[in-house]
Amino acid sequence: MSNVSDARSDIRSDLSGHPDASEMRARYDKMMGGRDVALVDAPVFLVGLYCAVSPWVLHFTASQPALVTHNLVMGIAIAVLALGFTAMPERMYGLSWAMCAIGAWIIVSTWVVGSSPDAGVVLNNIIVGGLTVLLGLVCAGAAMRSTRT
Repeated sequence: MSNVSDARSDIRSDLSGHPDASEMRARYDKMMGGRDVALVDAPVFLVGLYCAVSPWVLHFTASQPALVTHNLVMGIAIAVLALGFTAMPERMYGLSWAMCAIGAWIIVSTWVVGSSPDAGVVLNNIIVGGLTVLLGLVCAGAAMRSTRT
């Protein structure tokens, strides 16, 4: 029977000693440039989806019809921003500040758009808006860091 662990270590050592290893690393770094927050794209998308379906999850479709439409539109907007962050990060991360503004609006809109909302609706929109602001700040910070380099 052959010793597999020695074969794996030989492959790793051969690849690190490859004459084009530095060029491959540079190409990989260039390709991944500006993707510091790739892990944030999925949570942004999930927050947007939850914001869109939250009226049906929390069952306030009958008591707050204006807020239902509002949360649906804002959730779709956040999800579209997340898809844009994934598809075209170098162009879209400039809109991170817009996501912060959307999050702040979601918090305030509970009282502006809604008519005497109950505690569950208020808490839902504060949490969703706060997460949106937080994720927007993370994306904006990464965009600022990538433009400095």
